[in-house]
Amino acid sequence: MAGVVGPGPASATRMSSKLLRQRAQEFLASRKHANNLVDIISMWEGHTLACILTVETIFSEMLKRGDMYVERTISLTVSEPSAETKYAQWLRNRYEETWEKVLSSMDDTREPVQIQALTTALKLMAAEGQSPVEPIENVDYYFPLHRLKLIIMRLLSPDRDNSCLIARFQEISGYLDALYFTWKCLPSLTPKRQPENVYIRNLLEFVHKMPLPQEINKNQHETRNNQELLCGPQQAAGGFKCDYASAKKALNKVWSCIMHWELTPQLHKQLLIVLLERVMSHLEKPVLMTDFLMDSLDADGPIGLLALQGVFILVTKHNLEYPNIFTKLYSMFEPEIFHTKYKARLFYLSDLFLSSTHLPEALVAAFAKRLARLTLVAPPEDILIILLFIGNLLLRHPGLKRLIDHPQGSGPVILREDTGAGDPFLMEERDPLQSNALLSSLWEVKALQCHILPSVATAARFIREPLPMVEYDMASALERTGGHIFDRELKSKVKDIMLTFERPTSMALPKGERILQYWQLTTMH
Repeated sequence: MAGVVGPGPASATRMSSKLLRQRAQEFLASRKHANNLVDIISMWEGHTLACILTVETIFSEMLKRGDMYVERTISLTVSEPSAETKYAQWLRNRYEETWEKVLSSMDDTREPVQIQALTTALKLMAAEGQSPVEPIENVDYYFPLHRLKLIIMRLLSPDRDNSCLIARFQEISGYLDALYFTWKCLPSLTPKRQPENVYIRNLLEFVHKMPLPQEINKNQHETRNNQELLCGPQQAAGGFKCDYASAKKALNKVWSCIMHWELTPQLHKQLLIVLLERVMSHLEKPVLMTDFLMDSLDADGPIGLLALQGVFILVTKHNLEYPNIFTKLYSMFEPEIFHTKYKARLFYLSDLFLSSTHLPEALVAAFAKRLARLTLVAPPEDILIILLFIGNLLLRHPGLKRLIDHPQGSGPVILREDTGAGDPFLMEERDPLQSNALLSSLWEVKALQCHILPSVATAARFIREPLPMVEYDMASALERTGGHIFDRELKSKVKDIMLTFERPTSMALPKGERILQYWQLTTMH
């Protein structure tokens, strides 16, 4: 006897969602169905996603109605609370129970459940801010800071990587009040002792994603019209005041804790990225980063490159004196640089470091010669960038044009430009001023004129033509490289294109398919 097949998982989910919606409507319609809320919460384990959406609908409406609001009264006599007060208190207890379950659902193993739990928590927080459950002192504006702290604590988990949730949380940065209070509560959630590496990764990601509120214009009317608030009625935005100085101070407190932690190489690199792209401009004393950046410069690979950018900021904007910066920069140009993600930063920063026309010719000649030597092992797209770089150096220092056609035999050893034999340039010398670059020539560039790729061969011919009057734009050239183009295409939004007009219902071909008539003819025979 064949067994009866029950509904599939999808059908069961639809049935549970329909049942939960029905019970939610009954609960909101009449208090006689109050136990429906208990039933909905009890179904949480088996139908988490549907329950999250249901309680969001219920408590958003409860907050809007003010059903959980309890007025504080001072009474000299002890009296039995009224039925309304008991019901409101019961609802408050269920509300707190729901908050605990929503927050715990942010740690669920299923990503859709995590994201929906975070979204629901933010919506309930916003609803509570607009309709407080208790009397507040400032009748114009209220923000439930204790709810925000609980949410951020879940995001900064010491046990799991929450980069996906943090990216979703970033959406509230469009609301000035939410962004301001996020920074205000962050120092209290940052431990001074060494935390887990997962926590450090989450915190660095959080700081990287959340911008700092910009300094508010003194014209409150303009601020009220231009800034959107998450909590409180928008017409009463005058009750909220954003203090950029206190938010900046909070960032400095958080960063001072982070700088005392021990970091793995991966976290070290992540910290440098966050420091350069988000934090550096808001530090009260950026010069205090000098020792950290100098130590980071000695590291190989991307850590040294990122530290170089930080040192450049300190040198150009904070008058830091670092006499050996050119020696360190010179040592970074190794063949391994072409296999790192941040090589574009090195080329761009080096072009800025060497932009002064008052640098010694021997120093600039060493860079030009070292770059030319690296073209022999560099990928084609990097060769094009290096050639532009060398062209800029020749434009800034006309005396270096002698490297193009160095007189044969003028150096200590006769140089054969077809093979490079006898080249007095010392590639292994760490000091650029001792590399004998002025005694050599750019024979490597001339050799590239015979490159198998026409684009490289054409670009190398600049050395036998009159140099242009204007320097090459390195920034725009770097943006046209393959890596940047690929990253830009990945970030661009692609419009979904419909590939079929009929949704397939089985493995059979859709209706109207011409091959069906031939298939019928075949089967008839």
